[in-house]
Amino acid sequence: MQAMASLAETARASEVRSRKILVVDDDRLNRRILSAILKPEGFEVVEAESGEQALELYAQTPPDLVLLDVVLPGINGFEACRKLRSAYGDSAAPVIFITAKSESDDVVEGLAAGGVDYLPKPIRAKEALARIRTHLQIRGLLAEQRLLVGQLSKANSAKNRFLGMAAHDLRNPLASIRGLAEFMRDGVVGPLTPDQLDLVKTIHSASQEMLLLVNELLDVATIEAGELKIAPETADLGEIVAKAVHLANIEATKKRTKILLLPGERPPPWRLDPNKIRQVVDNLLTNAIKFSPPGSTINVEVAALTGAVAFAVQDQGPGIPESEHHKLFKDFGRTSVLPTGGEKSTGLGLAICRKIVEAHRGTITAENLPKRGCVFRVTLPS
Repeated sequence: MQAMASLAETARASEVRSRKILVVDDDRLNRRILSAILKPEGFEVVEAESGEQALELYAQTPPDLVLLDVVLPGINGFEACRKLRSAYGDSAAPVIFITAKSESDDVVEGLAAGGVDYLPKPIRAKEALARIRTHLQIRGLLAEQRLLVGQLSKANSAKNRFLGMAAHDLRNPLASIRGLAEFMRDGVVGPLTPDQLDLVKTIHSASQEMLLLVNELLDVATIEAGELKIAPETADLGEIVAKAVHLANIEATKKRTKILLLPGERPPPWRLDPNKIRQVVDNLLTNAIKFSPPGSTINVEVAALTGAVAFAVQDQGPGIPESEHHKLFKDFGRTSVLPTGGEKSTGLGLAICRKIVEAHRGTITAENLPKRGCVFRVTLPS
């Protein structure tokens, strides 16, 4: 391993020595001095005597580093550096200013213009070479980092495409299994023995959980691929929440839990995507049922705020440990709190909610209540 590391360092050092450096100075003697320092070390040197000429040479054959005098005829070094940064952005070669000035204001102006370092005149060869090598190595490492990030981005995109295709292909057969199990459970195909009915209920429950997971994976793949599309229209948030509460109460009765929509003035019609917001409401209600003990009461509130509308879901669960709040709203971010009825939790639901709400330029928060329970609140601005 040490030998491999040594070879890598040797290769990197060799690569640094072979780099091209643009030396910009209106004094011919200074250019010769710098060339005499750099060329024996294996650097290729290109010379310019003005800021304008430096910009032209840079455009023809971009160097790996620029040694730039501050005082130049025409545009000065600071302005030349700003033009390089404006034209080439983050890919611009690092600029080291060379000047007889050493006042802090000049140093600050140089760094503000986009320079990475300063070399004072007269040039000290060892110091100059050490700084140049350091910045070239940093540039090389940044290039490697950008390459790695690009490769990871491509791999992540491929993963999202595969995940989306797999989830899409699994969803239809799972829906069919669940539907057929419902027919058998409800006696549509004839009476079943108690043992057969138990098996059918198990099949229905398992297929329902799998379908939920597949749908969440498909949602995540769509969002991560940047394909989450919001179709806003003028809708009644109060009606959306009321319908969701009505249907969720059917599931809540299995745990002897009640969901109450608190009375209050309903907000005005609002621009939002009703289907996506309904998905958020459904998820928060499902979580409230899942983590509240049997026999609980879940309170839901809808309100109009100044320049916004909001809804909140308040459960009677144990709340969220303070040390685990950072896990909320992250992909697969499950906390140590367990569902009270043995329900499954993928840790994807709240992450999907956050992304849908943020696509509406809104916020979603979670706050523990003083005694017991937690309240999730969604705010949607105009």
